[in-house]
Amino acid sequence: MDRNSIIGLVLIGALIFGYSVYMQPSPEELKAQQQRKDSTEQVQRAANAAAPATAPKAADTLGAVADSGMVMTDSARIIVEKEKWGEFYAAASGTDSLITLENPNVKITLSSKGGIMKSVILKEYKTWDGRPVELMGTDSSEFNLTFSAGNRIINTANLYFNTTKTNNAVSLKAYAGEGKYLEYLYTLPADGYLVNFNIKTVGLNDVIAANATYLNLDWKNQLVRQEKSLENERTASTVYYRFADEEVDYLSETSDEKESLKTKVKWISFKQHFFNIALIADQSFDSPVVETYTNKESTTSVKTMTASLALPFNHQQDQNYGMRFYLGPNHYQTLKSIDELGLEKLIPLGWGIFGWVNRFLVIPTFNYLNSFNWSYGIIILLLTILVRIVILPFTFGSFKSQAKMKVLQPEMQELNEKYGDDPMKKQQETMNLYRKAGVNPLGGCIPGLLQLPVMIAMFRFFPSSIELRQQQFLWAHDLSTYDSILDLPFNIPFYGDHVSLFTLLMTVSTLIYTKMNMQMTAATNPSMKWMMYLMPIMFLGFFNSYSAGLSYYYFLSNVFGFGQQYIFKAFTNEEEIHRKIQENKKKPVKKSSFQQRLEQMAKERGANSPKKR
Repeated sequence: MDRNSIIGLVLIGALIFGYSVYMQPSPEELKAQQQRKDSTEQVQRAANAAAPATAPKAADTLGAVADSGMVMTDSARIIVEKEKWGEFYAAASGTDSLITLENPNVKITLSSKGGIMKSVILKEYKTWDGRPVELMGTDSSEFNLTFSAGNRIINTANLYFNTTKTNNAVSLKAYAGEGKYLEYLYTLPADGYLVNFNIKTVGLNDVIAANATYLNLDWKNQLVRQEKSLENERTASTVYYRFADEEVDYLSETSDEKESLKTKVKWISFKQHFFNIALIADQSFDSPVVETYTNKESTTSVKTMTASLALPFNHQQDQNYGMRFYLGPNHYQTLKSIDELGLEKLIPLGWGIFGWVNRFLVIPTFNYLNSFNWSYGIIILLLTILVRIVILPFTFGSFKSQAKMKVLQPEMQELNEKYGDDPMKKQQETMNLYRKAGVNPLGGCIPGLLQLPVMIAMFRFFPSSIELRQQQFLWAHDLSTYDSILDLPFNIPFYGDHVSLFTLLMTVSTLIYTKMNMQMTAATNPSMKWMMYLMPIMFLGFFNSYSAGLSYYYFLSNVFGFGQQYIFKAFTNEEEIHRKIQENKKKPVKKSSFQQRLEQMAKERGANSPKKR
């Protein structure tokens, strides 16, 4: 190993060490994690202690009464319930009643058993097969607190809450004696998708175990299929979360994952393709654990998502935990308007420059065109024209460079024949030819690279745009998913079980566009040409199940590309280009210091190479 290798290894080691030190949790975070662990262990110990002491006694009492044929008196039942539920015995029995909160956007059904949202329906949207969009179903969601009370484990899922509705608010209380209760308060504004949610403990400081420092909040939801393509919906669904430092992250979209977050988070979202349920803390959640699970055998379930949260309990007389639910669509402006929480980052617009293009160029232009209430097919057409106008200078620059390379093609062919056995000499003479002619061999590539951010931005924008959801255009019934003109009775590997016409049009137009560009370039490498034609065919299988709006946009872009090519050709005189190149050759060429060094290195390498005998 030389000195540079050693220095490199030392620097890499220092970076790894520094990163590990930086990522270590702070003493406060370690303390919070330990307290939560202790609270969980304490709850488990209480459960183990309660099992042999209380549950068998209650079972024995009930069994004895049943065997004797006697009817249990109210006093006997109270004794049994007190033995099992402690102070919460009055809330352990009751009748499940439903109560509704509703505004023009959302309808929420609450259940007195467990105090949970039993159903959430978005009134403005339908599923792909015409059903109401239900974000929470009767049997698909859980939302409950667990904590220890004496030697008993209390799970609010088993408690019956007393309900009181006042205008747009519902209070649900589970009593643990006179003046002691656990309250859930739901408040739905007159419009919108935000629901204020408060958990309040009153007088439970001497009911909950003295060594309990946290209340454990377990949240689970099985996301139900809403879209035509279940596979696409699954790959767009996962758990998102925002840390206290405003960084937004998420679990894997393509595989099941479980993550124990080592710091505080501001919100957690169970995100579906076009909808999401987010729980937003007024303060923060301490070190939550989030997980996703996919039942691949199911044709109705997208994913099951869970979050285990810890609410600090300080044994005060009254404690309040303020939160909000967002229950609505993944609409960029709607999410962005919510208190600058970064919820708009749920929409995958692309990272870096691709996301900037979408946020500051594509979305504002799309929204402006959308304000005229035109068909989305027309809006995409106009958007394509505007994008083509914006990138016109780059397109023309690429065409011009290709035209110059085409004019030089005969001379380059002569160099290939003359120096075919000496690659180094051929390269030197080729570069001399470019320099004398005033031609940049990368001139056709650079404009193409400058167009790449727009192309990739569109690739992210169309499949994520809820505006295109269930919008019909021509034969496509939904521009947010694939169009199908023929459903196949079998599945073709890497293609699918249907035929998308927009994808076929995009592929054919891309092949024609590629052929036109190949005719304009000086490329003679057969393998390169073969690859250029193969790529559109490979993408045929991928786009066949993708957004019809995206394939339609790429098809239109290719069509306008044809038109631009013909216009450029009409105003391009190859003889004039050739004349200017010949004039450039006669001018003295000033070499840069960099070019001089390259030529000197090439000469030295040629001088040191073994000579042929």
